[in-house]
Amino acid sequence: MPFQRFLPSLTFALGFLAAGAACAHARLEAAEPRPASALDHAPTEVRLSFNETLEPAFSQIALTDAADKPVALARAKVDPATPSVLTAPLPALPAGQYHVRWSAMTRDGHKTKGEFTFSVK
Repeated sequence: MPFQRFLPSLTFALGFLAAGAACAHARLEAAEPRPASALDHAPTEVRLSFNETLEPAFSQIALTDAADKPVALARAKVDPATPSVLTAPLPALPAGQYHVRWSAMTRDGHKTKGEFTFSVK
């Protein structure tokens, strides 16, 4: 049968695609405040949207000011309605530059990290 000649190639191709999907990592798709933005008013939260469902216990957001001094934040939470969104409420921020550092773990155990800055005028 001609189909049997292609079976090994098809099996290899499907295995390759499955392995690629299993190695996926959370990728930041959107952030509020936007990276490198200069805001007229201080934001009330950091909101990060990823391409995959997050593991709440291992996903976090940290904030520092221009002097690299930590800004106290409540623990970041995964949005129950949209489990690919991580949020952290912010205290009242004075004018200045801020540095957001985040780490996110997906349900399959892959962890990613990132960072960006924003400023308040």
